[in-house]
Amino acid sequence: MATFAPHSAEPLRLMTVHAHPDDESSKGAATSARYVAEGHEVMVVTCTGGEAGSILNPAMERPEVLADLPAIRRAEMALAAEILGVQHRWLGFVDSGLPEGDPKPPLPEGCFAVQDLDVVTRPLVALMREFRPHVVVTYDENGGYPHPDHIRCHEISVAAFDAAGDADRYPGTGAPWQPLKLYYSHGFSKARLEAFHESLLGRGLESPYAEWLANWPADRRDPGERVTTRVQCADWFDVRDKALIAHATQIDPTSRWFLVPLDIQREVWPFEEYELVRSFVDSRVPEDDLFAGIDAARVAVRPAV
Repeated sequence: MATFAPHSAEPLRLMTVHAHPDDESSKGAATSARYVAEGHEVMVVTCTGGEAGSILNPAMERPEVLADLPAIRRAEMALAAEILGVQHRWLGFVDSGLPEGDPKPPLPEGCFAVQDLDVVTRPLVALMREFRPHVVVTYDENGGYPHPDHIRCHEISVAAFDAAGDADRYPGTGAPWQPLKLYYSHGFSKARLEAFHESLLGRGLESPYAEWLANWPADRRDPGERVTTRVQCADWFDVRDKALIAHATQIDPTSRWFLVPLDIQREVWPFEEYELVRSFVDSRVPEDDLFAGIDAARVAVRPAV
């Protein structure tokens, strides 16, 4: 495994905010595992319990799993967090589900996506003030994909980032703490799909991305065009995959997730990508580090803004 020079003797802190259990393993997990390995602290926050999710792995379609899917998903999340080495907290809101049909049905009463923004932001502000992250990562304004919980996750993450350092906002949730950098993660970029597709074909292998690329809307902007930061984390792709597989009800180990061999992934696309959208420190883009520009000793106790 490659080694990286530590940023400082003082650990830095990264918080990643996700909508459902398993999102933390499919989005930025290798980055989290790398920073943990370097001695920094990473907290994953999961907004909902994934109660409305389906069983996506046919091997797990068993009566005992169907009988208590929420409890099983909590156990899966605990295992994934252990594999990644991260701290984990639940916000405790109820999965909104993904409405389907035309017209789409209304979202369930009381679910995460329909609650008042202040109500769902408050516990995240409290966690930011408790954990005191230097960096926060969340989804972009489209949620990575337009699931109502992903969009709501984006909204509360931005709101909490902006409020956590203001002593006048959300009283009773701890001493103010201003995170220094906010990043968005995006869905699959077209450039990444094309790179894997061409590499597989060039090796005489079948590509799982041909149909996906053929159906890419001509007017859809590639989210990769917004990337400012590429974190080298190829040596932790195996840890990411183990964390994904821990979510056994959601991840089929024979699915498209795992069709590109790790050696090809490490060669063709050895990083995870982010967009820097807020910063209180000087850091020139493009970056190769979410903590770029942050001196741990200098910001160990960050005053309120």
